[in-house]
Amino acid sequence: MDGLSLDVTAEHIRQLQQLFPAAVSEGRVDFDRLRAALGSADALTPTGPEHYELRWAGKAAARREVQQLTTATLQADAAASVDFDTTGHVLIEGENLEVLRVLQRGYFGKVKMIYIDPPYNTGSDAFAYPDDFAEEREAHDQRSGLRDEAGRLRGQDVWGRNMRESSRFHSAWLSMMWPRLYLCRNLLREDGVIFVSIDDNEVHNLRLLLNEVFGEENFVAQLTWQRSKKGDAKLVASVHEYMLCFARDKAALQAKGNWRLKKKGVEAVLAQYETLRQQWGPDHAKIREAMQAWFRALPEGDARKAHKHYNWSDDRGLYFAADFAGPDDGRASRPRHDILHPVTGKPCKKPSTGWRWDEAKTAWALAQQPPRIHFGPDETTIPNRKSYLVEISSEPYSSVFYRDGRSATLEVEGLVGKGVFPFPKNTEVLSELIELATGPDDLVLDFFAGSGTTGHAVMALNAQDGGRRRFLLVQYPEPVEEKSEAHKAGYRTIADITRTRLSKASQQLRARPQTDAAAPPADLGFRYYRLVPSNFRQWRPRLTEPDELLTQLELFQQPLRDGVAAGPAMLTELLLKMTGGPELLPLSVPVQTRRLGTAEVQDVAGGLLWLALAGLTPEVVAAAVEARPQRLLVPGHEFGVDNPDELVSNARLQLADAGVQLQLL
Repeated sequence: MDGLSLDVTAEHIRQLQQLFPAAVSEGRVDFDRLRAALGSADALTPTGPEHYELRWAGKAAARREVQQLTTATLQADAAASVDFDTTGHVLIEGENLEVLRVLQRGYFGKVKMIYIDPPYNTGSDAFAYPDDFAEEREAHDQRSGLRDEAGRLRGQDVWGRNMRESSRFHSAWLSMMWPRLYLCRNLLREDGVIFVSIDDNEVHNLRLLLNEVFGEENFVAQLTWQRSKKGDAKLVASVHEYMLCFARDKAALQAKGNWRLKKKGVEAVLAQYETLRQQWGPDHAKIREAMQAWFRALPEGDARKAHKHYNWSDDRGLYFAADFAGPDDGRASRPRHDILHPVTGKPCKKPSTGWRWDEAKTAWALAQQPPRIHFGPDETTIPNRKSYLVEISSEPYSSVFYRDGRSATLEVEGLVGKGVFPFPKNTEVLSELIELATGPDDLVLDFFAGSGTTGHAVMALNAQDGGRRRFLLVQYPEPVEEKSEAHKAGYRTIADITRTRLSKASQQLRARPQTDAAAPPADLGFRYYRLVPSNFRQWRPRLTEPDELLTQLELFQQPLRDGVAAGPAMLTELLLKMTGGPELLPLSVPVQTRRLGTAEVQDVAGGLLWLALAGLTPEVVAAAVEARPQRLLVPGHEFGVDNPDELVSNARLQLADAGVQLQLL
């Protein structure tokens, strides 16, 4: 405490930084950035004092892209799904920037962890994804200036690949990444985190970009992943890549507790120890002999064998007699107090560097029952401290780790075919990150889904630990190249590969015995959605021609597009876009059809809301009064549904008495 009253200005800047990290740099508010974040078009050319920031050609256009809205929606494909009615997992086929816009309402602040593996900008990446909406695509290109007079993307070849020869090589990549990172940040919970894979081509720019979008103070770590032991190069063999990790709010993340991973094999060792405890009781000599024999019988390379030094036992548990001599740092002041042997009563031999613990901590350790110091047969042996396996069964995640990249390739080839998808990510690595950063009920997002490794990792981890985590994946239906192995195998798009991999992984995991037989079956399905134009006709307020205005006025008579019927597709769009409800509703929300005589309603989330597509009828009103959903949604005459005013008035009174809100669409 400094004794001063609250610095209101500093507090306001801190709060502003939480909402708009890019608007605060080095403790100062950049009002140009703030106005840009709030959608001001005249704020995109900075006029204030210079300060430290990342700049590139096209940044203003990338900022404008964040402000764009979408009318698109998602359409379910139950036939391409697995366990559509019961699963909580979602796979979306569509351009990821547009999908992120669509998800802003339903998933705002709901995601615990994001992992993405974006294009690394190696000089041959096709990362400029045009959307499927002709009107919006044309407007986008005009806004951003990304196309030249010939209609080609600037700085890219005719196949949409960002070439190193382009003068905007790095700028084009940054312009692609900026709006996606900005929008995905909105979806993270306050204690959420993002991991982004990258290599040396753009790691320097990505770090600066994430500093700007998430705030430099929310940087967590830069992980280095060694993927092979050797490589071929003229100068230095590159055998690694990176993962950058940022928090939505690092303080909120740290308040939830430390990140720890269970050491591999520990649970199996402790289970074996408990079996021996039941067999031998307090005979710790017998237990030690049996544990040593068990460790010797394990094959080399077995994760359990790494803990073979934990073979001593007392009434507290299995332990390792660890050295607690002080470090050899030349300090003469190291503790050198006497430790008396419990049998002979004589001072034990001291290590040459003194003790690691001071006299007070040694006294505490000796007073514990059983004592936390391990003695030899007499005072001639230097005592050790007891390191109990159960107390050190987890550890922090290392910022540098090795995992052979070939294992991931072999795994994916076994699911989708040889040579179909190059350089997939490792399921085991992603499972570890998900275990590290999420709880058993959290949501994980990946909007560069690729072969679907993130979804596979979530399902595998849930099957292993009984968790109920859900994944939300997005993959653009990028056509596979002709004459490629993927094309030969019958795949049309990368999204087809994603869906196939998840389906095959689901089958593979179902065939394995569940680790905990008492736990409910793991969720091994997914709902499949496609990004499509809105089911509703769109109002264009700037039209001035009389004929165009008359056409738009028809929206008041028939808001649904031609060929669209009031049904499940309409329900999905309403759930994604509705406001004012008590809950934000994810795509995986359960929907049940209730039949009420000649009518039926869609019951969303067990009574959170009902949708009566056929209109308001006495049967629907009576059932709602009895079941008491929180809201009853009813299409109006604009949808071709006739709800007489008198019926609506009476129904509103009856429903209000039952605590049900009636909402006419």
